[in-house]
Amino acid sequence: MYTNYWYTHKVTSKTPPPALPGVEDPLALDQQVCFALAIAARSVISLYRPVLEPLGLTHPQYLVMLALWEREPRRVGELAGALQLDPGTLSPLLKRLESAGYLRREKDPQDERALAVVLTERGRALREDALAIPPTIVERLGMPVEELLDLHRRLTAVIAAATG
Repeated sequence: MYTNYWYTHKVTSKTPPPALPGVEDPLALDQQVCFALAIAARSVISLYRPVLEPLGLTHPQYLVMLALWEREPRRVGELAGALQLDPGTLSPLLKRLESAGYLRREKDPQDERALAVVLTERGRALREDALAIPPTIVERLGMPVEELLDLHRRLTAVIAAATG
């Protein structure tokens, strides 16, 4: 009964939704933040594909490697948290990177129940090749670094607002 009341009230309510200043049609596709973010993400990630391909990495694998180059060893759960991924999503990425010889999963010496992720020498050496990726992406985007840093700051604020 409660659900029906809520549904009926929401659907039949004559109270207009609050206005969004500066937005003529709040349901216009080109006015949606989610749409712009989705298109931007797909477009930027597509720039990475040809740059990562010679390294044998996909974009999600690259993100895992970035986190490990930043600090290792890392427990699987900690790595999943840093990447904001579910451990079940991270596991196949780690398997593929382990098969490629870039990392090892081993028991954490401080907690036998946890798995630690450790880079191999090959994984550490890959970092040298990866140093060319950021400047290549900046060049392909054709945007000033200052604008990209500002965009990063703003997106970080959006992420915090959406998850906070």
